[in-house]
Order: sequence, then C-alpha cells, then structure tokens
Amino acid sequence: MAIGLNNLHAAEGSTHKKKRLGRGPGSGLGKTAGRGNKGQKSRSGYSGKVGFEGGQMPLHRRLPKRGFNNIFKKEWIEVSLSSLDKNFEANDEVTPQVLHDRGLIKKAKHDVVVLGTGELSKALRISAHRFTKSAREKIERAGGAATLIKRSMPQETA
Repeated sequence: MAIGLNNLHAAEGSTHKKKRLGRGPGSGLGKTAGRGNKGQKSRSGYSGKVGFEGGQMPLHRRLPKRGFNNIFKKEWIEVSLSSLDKNFEANDEVTPQVLHDRGLIKKAKHDVVVLGTGELSKALRISAHRFTKSAREKIERAGGAATLIKRSMPQETA
C-alpha cells in the first residue's frame, strides 16, 4: 500500500461509535437514555454544583482548617548589597522608590531591609527601613552612607 495523506486512517480499536441515546428499547439505551428514573439528574438542564454532595456536609467543610495567618505580620522586602552594586553607579541616591522604578523591588509600599550579602565597591547613599550589621559596615567601608527611614505611625484619635 502506498504511503500518503490519502491513505491515513486511525489505529484499530482507537475509535468507537457514538452512543445513540433514546432510540428505542432495542438499543439498550432507550426510554430513559441511561439516566435512570426520575430525579434532578434525569432532567434536561441539570448541572451539578462543584463539590455538592447531595446535601451531605461537603468534604471541604468537613476537614479542619490548618495553620494561622497573622494579619499584623511585618512585610520586609530584602535587597542585597550585590544587587545594589550591579544596578547603581558611584554616589547614587538609593531609596525604596528608586529601587521600585529600576525594577529591583515589586512594591515600594513595604519596608525595605538591606542585607549584607555580596560586596559593595561603590560609595552609595542608601535609605532603607532596616540594615543588617554587616550591610551597614560594608556600606560605610565603601565610603557610602546608610540612612534609616522612620515609618510614620497612624495618628491615634482621642
């Protein structure tokens, strides 16, 4: 037999005839068309709710909740000295807004902590909410300045 697109066919046993429902008692799927007798599932237009178990308490509600989510958790965005060394020139001013503009951090609204990983070969003026001890030492050794940003607390009403 010649090989060609006109001679292609499915592998034997890979295709089946479609079930023809409700075509008389001789088909084996006549009358109720395999849906059983009565009830919501036998009617047209039925679509079950995801996770619905017939009124029984669903599994996702039976299982216990695990863990704890602290809504007052402090969010810190970590920035390493090596990334600052790569992305800034000597004597540049580095603030959370500048870091955000350059794409080093996603959001400028969280507090930034400068980590002492890597080396700093340039003098940078860095402003952040927190510095590790090693980061502060390396910044000052390179001739730069590490300035703490004070987070303004919300005003209390009397």
